Amino acid sequence: MSDLRQPPSTAASHPPSVDRVLTAVRTAGGERHAPDAILEAARAVVDEEREALRAGVGPRDAAALAAAVIARLQPRDSGPAAVMNATGVIIHTNLGRAPWPRAAIEAAQRAAATPLFLELDRATGRRGRRYRAAEDLLVELTGAKDALVTNNTAAALALAVGLAGRGGGVAVSRGELVEIGGGVRIPEIVRRAGARLVEVGTTNRTRAEDFAAALADGRAKLVLRVHPSNFVLSGFTETPDPVAVAAAAHERGAIVVDDLGSGALLDTATYGLAHEPLPSERLAAGSDIVTFSGDKLLGGPQAGLIVGRADLIGRIRRDPLARAFRPDKVTLAALAATLELYRAGLAVAEIPVWQMIAASAASLRDRADAACAALADERASALTLESTVGGGSLPGETLPSWGIALAVRGAERVLDRLRLGSPAVVGRIADGRVLLDLRTVPPADDAALVAAVRDALAGAGAR
Repeated sequence: MSDLRQPPSTAASHPPSVDRVLTAVRTAGGERHAPDAILEAARAVVDEEREALRAGVGPRDAAALAAAVIARLQPRDSGPAAVMNATGVIIHTNLGRAPWPRAAIEAAQRAAATPLFLELDRATGRRGRRYRAAEDLLVELTGAKDALVTNNTAAALALAVGLAGRGGGVAVSRGELVEIGGGVRIPEIVRRAGARLVEVGTTNRTRAEDFAAALADGRAKLVLRVHPSNFVLSGFTETPDPVAVAAAAHERGAIVVDDLGSGALLDTATYGLAHEPLPSERLAAGSDIVTFSGDKLLGGPQAGLIVGRADLIGRIRRDPLARAFRPDKVTLAALAATLELYRAGLAVAEIPVWQMIAASAASLRDRADAACAALADERASALTLESTVGGGSLPGETLPSWGIALAVRGAERVLDRLRLGSPAVVGRIADGRVLLDLRTVPPADDAALVAAVRDALAGAGAR
């Protein structure tokens, strides 16, 4: 409704009363809102009107104030704004990590919208085990004896380390005492789990014998191996053989926990990247427990995944903290739907992360050429680029890619307009040019990207 106002008169030195405004709200059909909410909004609007009159702004009548009350009560879209990722970073932590496959989105919507058999046995009508579809699929896909899903990987790792018991020693290579993101560090996780950190080896070289020594004298009851998924250590280095570490631990009755960080269920080497350890490989090498992530290379919702020995998973499941770390029904449904795609051999075809990884450079070049032709702007050209996986996965590894390069003055201004536009687009700047990498943009969004670029160039006045 228009907010045009007339100069105030003496008779309009006071706003309509709250009661008059409430009556007008009811007349205007605002009864669907709770009475307390209407009253609070009406008081706020009348207070604002009183301040406006004191400032010399013209008055509004009760009907206009009622319209302002109803407008104030309308639900707002408070969710994060959608954005087109043109950075070339496939799993972009600041942009929500892995986009979900369509099957996971639909499963989550169903789970959110209706009651479901979460902890009720359909056959007996009695309370049963919490929804196990995702965990059963993890067992099938990794060869584990049992599995447990938590709300994130840090939680999964904390529960696994808790197997050492209160005050029990946890042996970790000094080269793996890493920060896994968000200021969370391995020594802190061990301490918070009530265990005691036992450092072995050196920063650059650790052998199975180093773990054996800590286990032999009773300082450690659990071996924790942490995959350095977010950094690369090169030069004069040595890492212990997983089979040898497991043998040394089991000989002394100790447990081996292998944290893979991201983890993967497909071989990344197939797509020109370094090999990311698979949970099945680490279990086969003798690890008792393996933890990894649901929202990175797996390509599903945020979750921490624990797979391994049935007796140890059972102990973790009975840990009082396991309830604090358990995911909700929406996450479980979306994760199960994502894992079903792996079971059906459809991961590369249906999961966005793997679609991006598997996209050929030739197909990306064709898209870049087509986008530049549609822009018909001499400032835009197709350019070969390098994409990264991101999300703490495969550090230093890149994939050849293609994208749009915008050679403009005021590149920062163009980048800002892209980010603030509709659709919002996030790219990057290199050598004074705005770069938009198409590997991380779904092909279906190419036309929208072209329109956003055209608007940004026109609005920024960049030449």
